[in-house]
Amino acid sequence: MSQHLFSDAAALAPPAAVREDRPEGAFVLRHPEPLQPYARCVGAWLEHWAVTTPDLDFIAERDASGAWRRLTYRETRRLVGRIAQSLLDMRLPPGRPVVVLSDNSVDHALLLLGSMHVGRPVCTISSAYCRLTKDYTKVHGMLDALEPALVYAADSAVYGPAMSTWAGSTPRVFSAGAQAQAGAVAFTDLLEADETPAVLDVYHRVRPDDHAKYLLTSGSTGLPKAVINTHRMLTANQQQISQVWPFLNRHRLTLLEWLPWSHTFGGNHNFNMVLAHGGTLYVDEGRPAPGLIEKTVHNLREVKPNFHFNVPRGFDMLLPYLEQDERFARDFFDRLEGLFYAGAALPQSLWERLEGVARRVRQRPVWFTSAWGSTETSPALTSVYWQIERAGCIGGPLPGVDLKFVPNAGKLELRVRGPNVFPGYRNAPELTAKAFDDEGYYLIGDAGRLVDPQRPERGVAFDGRVAEDFKLMSGTWVSVGTLRVRAVTALTPLAADVVVTGHDREEVGLLVFPSPAARELSTQALGERVREALVAMRQEGGGSSQAPTRARVLDEPPSADAGEITDKGYINQGAVLRRRNGDVIALYSNVPDTRTVRV
Repeated sequence: MSQHLFSDAAALAPPAAVREDRPEGAFVLRHPEPLQPYARCVGAWLEHWAVTTPDLDFIAERDASGAWRRLTYRETRRLVGRIAQSLLDMRLPPGRPVVVLSDNSVDHALLLLGSMHVGRPVCTISSAYCRLTKDYTKVHGMLDALEPALVYAADSAVYGPAMSTWAGSTPRVFSAGAQAQAGAVAFTDLLEADETPAVLDVYHRVRPDDHAKYLLTSGSTGLPKAVINTHRMLTANQQQISQVWPFLNRHRLTLLEWLPWSHTFGGNHNFNMVLAHGGTLYVDEGRPAPGLIEKTVHNLREVKPNFHFNVPRGFDMLLPYLEQDERFARDFFDRLEGLFYAGAALPQSLWERLEGVARRVRQRPVWFTSAWGSTETSPALTSVYWQIERAGCIGGPLPGVDLKFVPNAGKLELRVRGPNVFPGYRNAPELTAKAFDDEGYYLIGDAGRLVDPQRPERGVAFDGRVAEDFKLMSGTWVSVGTLRVRAVTALTPLAADVVVTGHDREEVGLLVFPSPAARELSTQALGERVREALVAMRQEGGGSSQAPTRARVLDEPPSADAGEITDKGYINQGAVLRRRNGDVIALYSNVPDTRTVRV
């Protein structure tokens, strides 16, 4: 950013919210400012910047030599036009999506943009369904349901087995190894067509309510649902964000991104934020995982982004490098203006450690910010656009969003409405009907409460998932989301994450996924540390619903293939409890066990 965020008095909008009370304790929260006009379609952003700032870099990734392959906005638009022309020339069946099976890459981005430019919807399927398993049943089921017009993958050596064993007759495209697959097309062939006036003719006919994307839900209990994302949803959401983050219109973003485009956080919130505001996106081949986090650290040293978006697992894995390597810490915080964490899941202990490193290496503050939303809301519904002192606040409603609070089982269930909310699930009218209430509010399944009931402009505090919460045998409700964050904080630095147990039992328990620091301890020492954390949580108060009496340290990390963890790094509580029912039984057994701690 040409100017530090907090030296710009108009960088952020002033906090604002109005409350409309309803009968029986319900109420609606809104931003008082109306939503301003937004782009007709996603392609309008690229058309604008290709003319306005043609020579600025839009996207970059490392090539085989380790150097950055960069594309300017002019170059991106030229290649997008060629791909769009090739897709028109292929005369693909109308209405069916272009499907991508691979991780983030420049070719991936070009294909998505080229498809949407001429009104062809796109869908990226998590690469885990091909890379991390030899059982392709799930990915084949997704392809059958999507009925793609074309399927793309980066490398036939990696994705070819999943694609070649699928019964569909759809054209296959590969960036590498196309010659090894009978009938496959090389991605470079899509770049050979000269753009004709037909591309802009079709582009100008794309309407805001046309389908832009299908994003798949996690699918932990079966095949994922395909969430319709229209062009209106995506462009309206970026306008909503920019009205409370006005700095986006004056300071160019530079992001380094690993968050997968198969999910709304990386694929909509961040990718679109860069494209909508003429920024630069560096594709990070690293991940918050052993053996890959080092690549992220290397890239962060070099790119020095001015904003960093991540999930708690990502921050947790970065922290040892930041705390132990002052030179890296200085590089990381050199140009950084904001740290964005998803939702309310960031343990306070991670916040304080990040803040401690920042204070050590620089004078100006780092802005901690967050937002809340879902795949069905493209994604942001609320945003933190002021300074907060600790995690938990998910911000206030964005302009154009109606946020309804409805009393439900001792909590306030959140329901939402706005131009960024989806029209339904693809080819699933019954599921779509069940997703909305009689006023057209989407039933998002989360709960929230006002940080200050007398001052709604101070924002909303996340209060867990309505469906995840459960009752003990005493009838006491357990707020899983709140307890999970408290437990991870209490177990720092021993727990990578926890799963809360106790449904229809007398006591709350924890399944603990150990961190690398925990694995360095002996079984006895680890058990004592866990016991101390449980005792400390009990002494903090909160009653039986917030005081686990037992914990079991798991010996196997969460499995993405089994749906226990998503590409975004979140633990799926329900999937873990189903898959590890034996560990839950052992947790509540009275048989002595070195992996189970009781207090």
